[in-house]
Amino acid sequence: MLTLITIAGLILLTGWAVYKIIQKSQKGGGCCGEHEISARRIIIADRNKSHYPYKYTLTIGGMTCENCAIKVENALNALPGTWAKADIADSKASVLMKTEPDLKILRKAVSDAGYVVTKID
Repeated sequence: MLTLITIAGLILLTGWAVYKIIQKSQKGGGCCGEHEISARRIIIADRNKSHYPYKYTLTIGGMTCENCAIKVENALNALPGTWAKADIADSKASVLMKTEPDLKILRKAVSDAGYVVTKID
């Protein structure tokens, strides 16, 4: 009888562990995505770099995981004529633009995503 109880307990524990792994893979995880669906990248249609004569490097405060970087990229890529790529390793986002931007708009897009631009090069 004790053996059956032990086996049933192990089956329940294994089932719970599998459930948690699946739940975490579907809803994200880490610092900012614990209880929300992982962000999906906005796909940029025009990937010809010669169409983007203006280049800026933004130093971003608050990016701590890949989900953060995707949120920053999406906020910037939602702006017309913008192609951005964020890198959490150095807390920077490279931004290519088709027209000369108002830098306040870049700061606001990042701020609205929940992060802060500390420097623009």
